[in-house]
Amino acid sequence: MHKLPIGVVIPVLNAEATVAQTIDSVAPAVEQMVAVDGGSTDATLAVAKAHGAVCVSAACGRGQQLAAGAQAVAEQEWLLFLHADTRLSSGWAAEVEVFLRDPGANAMAAAFTFLLDDDSRSARWLEQMVAWRCRWFGLPYGDQGLLIHRRFYGEIGGFRPIPLMEDVDIVRRIGRSRLRMLATPAVTSAERFRRDGYWRRSAKNLGLLSLYFLGVSPARLARLYG
Repeated sequence: MHKLPIGVVIPVLNAEATVAQTIDSVAPAVEQMVAVDGGSTDATLAVAKAHGAVCVSAACGRGQQLAAGAQAVAEQEWLLFLHADTRLSSGWAAEVEVFLRDPGANAMAAAFTFLLDDDSRSARWLEQMVAWRCRWFGLPYGDQGLLIHRRFYGEIGGFRPIPLMEDVDIVRRIGRSRLRMLATPAVTSAERFRRDGYWRRSAKNLGLLSLYFLGVSPARLARLYG
């Protein structure tokens, strides 16, 4: 498989259980992978290195880690940001290659279809709600990945070093008209939903998003998020 001109940025924090699958899902098709560590105390870095990622450190906080990762892959034309508990499904590279050939892709971004690694009805319900949110509001979250040209990333100001809502913040600056949703699933771990309960976790996330749109600062939201 030929390599796509993409640098993958994966923010990590005690992600030893999932980061290998994330890296392995993209490794054959990309030029570079960087795991940006926010202070892991488990074997995350050893696992990431063993699977071919370069590891760098940054201040803890997903926004800061994503911003640092973009700098770490400065030589790559395209940036792909992935959460450490999200893996791309087979066939993603072929769909992305078609997107990269689009003459207007350099001034757009793309995100993948949300899917959970859970066969429950609750998981299917949540996937439908996310699809609805993306269709009507153009608002994918970070667990759907973000593919963006480096120049366009710089023009919109990149990821801001905020402790929460960094994904919503950058997608709003991209704008719905400049965002393409890809059909390939980004499969995310459902562990946090199983642990907290699908309804409870979803309600909490929706409440935090509402507060963000009402102007509550990301720092205060992060304290509420816990």
